[in-house]
Amino acid sequence: MRPSPRSLNTAISSAPAIATRPSSKRVLPILLPSTRSSSSLSSIVNNPCGTRHIPKATGFPNNCVSLSRSSQTCGFSAATASTTEKAKMAPSKLRSWFPHAKAPVIISAPMLGAAGASLATEVHKAGGIGFIAAGFDFSESSAQMKDMDAALTQARSLLFTTADEQQPLPLGVGFITSHDTAGLFAANVLPILARHRVAAAWLFAPNEDLKPHAQIIPALREAGIKVFVQVGNVAAAREAAADGADVLVAQGVDAGGHQFSRGCGVVALVPEIKAMLASEFASREVAVVAAGGIVEGAGVAAAYALGAEGVVMGTRFVATNEAMSAQLHKELLVKTKDGGVSTWKHDFHDKLVDSKLWKPGYDGRAIIGDIHREYHVLGGKTATVEESRERLKTGWSDDEGKKMIGKWSGAGVGLINEIKPAGEVVVEVREAARKRIQELAELI
Repeated sequence: MRPSPRSLNTAISSAPAIATRPSSKRVLPILLPSTRSSSSLSSIVNNPCGTRHIPKATGFPNNCVSLSRSSQTCGFSAATASTTEKAKMAPSKLRSWFPHAKAPVIISAPMLGAAGASLATEVHKAGGIGFIAAGFDFSESSAQMKDMDAALTQARSLLFTTADEQQPLPLGVGFITSHDTAGLFAANVLPILARHRVAAAWLFAPNEDLKPHAQIIPALREAGIKVFVQVGNVAAAREAAADGADVLVAQGVDAGGHQFSRGCGVVALVPEIKAMLASEFASREVAVVAAGGIVEGAGVAAAYALGAEGVVMGTRFVATNEAMSAQLHKELLVKTKDGGVSTWKHDFHDKLVDSKLWKPGYDGRAIIGDIHREYHVLGGKTATVEESRERLKTGWSDDEGKKMIGKWSGAGVGLINEIKPAGEVVVEVREAARKRIQELAELI
């Protein structure tokens, strides 16, 4: 979730299944960290058809029924079908909850200032899981919550031919829970989510004093809403699982936007969280999805090899037609290369605009500009935040300054080469991931 500084200071029709030709070549399964569901790479390669869903009149996502496509071959030979059975074709936990989603599952992050109704619905139509960013102010008069209500109404009109609110809305909504109004979530936010019958809620950065997740998560689950909690270390993952989270978003330090100030990459984080869940929460159904620096198919394939059941992409979806982000931000993402050195993970980004939302323990990764370079060296000495704020006002024009503030980006930005429709991104990344997974399977 990556709120813009301005926000902070002022307050997938499914895509066609991939056709494959019958082949006598045996597809060998890849051995991965075990789960009770088939989130393995082999199951993705052998089960491209996925499932389709029809919303019933009651509840979501439990109201979704999967239509078996067992009568269809999807281009597979009998030998491949046999291999498929051995690979356990049952969907992962995540896909059993979101049966419209196609494997590997692509999720769009709820980025404040970027993720609105258009982006979320296009991701959904393409077979992903789309999230709308709602914000952090849960007060009764909150403009952010009014905007969320309007965005959900818009999303309904984009997905359905009627405005019937009894039709479950197969999207998610993201919230930052660090604000002083976090304790008002159940009273002021939950009724809106329940009325729209949303599929999921995403929580991040709980207020340390209020510890709101212990109350918010049970309330959401009681309303039939699946709960995603964004975490950056094993301790936070443990706490979220104990609070009742259904999905843990394991965010590595390569992520763009806001994150834990101390952490590691997904290569270490995802397996350790999976091991913790297997050891301490074996009786619970908790899915793990990977986030941070993933913008294309190889990254998705790698995340699945680590044991993730899905992948979150944020930066890649900023560079789409549907993102609400400024055009200059989108263009800057396409121009920026070598993300390890062209982006910077630091709390300076928030201090520069005097944000009060983000507490100690959180920082963000954004594209480096001249103002960031001067923070390190200004006149032969390290610049203070105050000096940098003054320089931002006097050293550049307003337009130049805007290009340097809050240009959130993950370290994978160098692999983004084009601004395109979000639905195309979902399909292309998913197909590239499947191709890479198949290539890996053939090596064994």
